Amino acid sequence: MSSQFTKTILRLQLPTDPRWVNIAEKNIEEILVDHAYCEQKAATSGISLIVKYPDKTRLVEEMTDLVAEEWSHFERVLAELKKRGWGLGRNRPDEYVVELTKHIRKGGLRERQLMDHLLVNALIEARSCERFKLLWKNIQDEDLQKFYYELMVSEAGHYVSFVKLAKEYMPADVVDARLKELLEIEAEIIRNLEPRPDRMH
Repeated sequence: MSSQFTKTILRLQLPTDPRWVNIAEKNIEEILVDHAYCEQKAATSGISLIVKYPDKTRLVEEMTDLVAEEWSHFERVLAELKKRGWGLGRNRPDEYVVELTKHIRKGGLRERQLMDHLLVNALIEARSCERFKLLWKNIQDEDLQKFYYELMVSEAGHYVSFVKLAKEYMPADVVDARLKELLEIEAEIIRNLEPRPDRMH
């Protein structure tokens, strides 16, 4: 995945602080634990969308597949922890996701709320994709390089799927305009978060 892909497809407005990957490699147990919980939360988010919007057939179908894939990722991260003699440590709040989800608008059209949910999920996938790319390119552990390459590709696909799904329920120009707004908000959130040794985001 080239930097051009990150800029033109993922459309992230601010790259991750380069210090993050150096911190992450020195704290890979903490990163893997946080990553496991991120995959668990992604699966839970997909289930929540199915519960909230059971009448949206395409959404239910796509989220069913996504939940299964995210849970398989959770199991794979657990396997990487076990391989290294580590266990699943404590969960920790994800400040990045908390801040981003504050921008899901309440009230108004139900479809507008759904669009915001889908686009926020898309941005979380995009940022995860970018960070998996950094891990793939920079860490020395060859097994984890391969692991993060595979997950990077998967998260890129999830990002694209969430945006396309939003356009199933709202006009494309409305989705694109809202995505542009949220990309700027996401960049500001990243700008204000210090790199942490125990966080994927």
